[in-house]
Amino acid sequence: MKDFAMSNAIQGSAPDRPAGRRWLRRLAHFGLTGWIGLVVVLFWAGAAIFGPSLLSQTGAADGGEVFAPISAAHWLGTDYLGRDMLARVIEGARYTVGVAFVATLLASGSGTLLALLAAATGRWTDSVLSRVLDTLTAIPSKMFALLMVASFGSSVTMLIVTAAIIYLPGAFRIARSLAVNINALDYVTVARTRGERTGYVMLYEILPNITGPMLADFGLRFVYVVLLLASMSFLGLGIQPPEADWGSLVRENIEVLADGGASVIAPSIAIASLTISVNLVIDNLPGRAARERGGR
Repeated sequence: MKDFAMSNAIQGSAPDRPAGRRWLRRLAHFGLTGWIGLVVVLFWAGAAIFGPSLLSQTGAADGGEVFAPISAAHWLGTDYLGRDMLARVIEGARYTVGVAFVATLLASGSGTLLALLAAATGRWTDSVLSRVLDTLTAIPSKMFALLMVASFGSSVTMLIVTAAIIYLPGAFRIARSLAVNINALDYVTVARTRGERTGYVMLYEILPNITGPMLADFGLRFVYVVLLLASMSFLGLGIQPPEADWGSLVRENIEVLADGGASVIAPSIAIASLTISVNLVIDNLPGRAARERGGR
């Protein structure tokens, strides 16, 4: 009875608030750089979702002046086939942002679930999962990606699976280190004492307490995946023509780099703006900002 009362007291210690209100309160603590980063991230997310349909009737077709400079007609110039680079960059966001987001979601989600399982079920499961994923960590990411593409081809599905496998072990290690610490706390012991099953402990006792750090880790892994996919596309092993992501756009127009061509600079700036903005958002997350203020 004492344990049961303690469990109720622990569960009832945090007031219930609507999820929307909690997020609004968190966003209210964002600094200026955090808001700038959030606006840029939302812009590229909107470009990935709505850009191709909005630009379907624009001048992205062949026939214009090749490598035209920036002008009123072409805000970012044209590429090696005379296509408008602004349209190409916005269309490329669908693959750069979309593929990276899905791959990161698979890596982070799978890694978190495996970490919860390892922390909550016992030493044998933890040891097996840790050793298997440590083996994957020992393989260089670029080498593994090249082997996967050489073996199975360079389709969108294969790129997503490859990136997810590469960054799964890292997500697992971060989530496991958090979950093991939470699993040792008193309220988890109370939940087990009152007869809660492993699935309940994983999803309702441990997971809510590691969500914040894992969201920050999700943002970092998203940046890693974007850079991995861009480097593969630059080598010709990523998204294949006629489609293109930002790495492919740099590779296609690299011959005008010496002249400072906007067709190379534009997708490079797009990659940089997305990765920097995601890091700005992560740096301004409420929990991280509070810890830094406490440290100072």
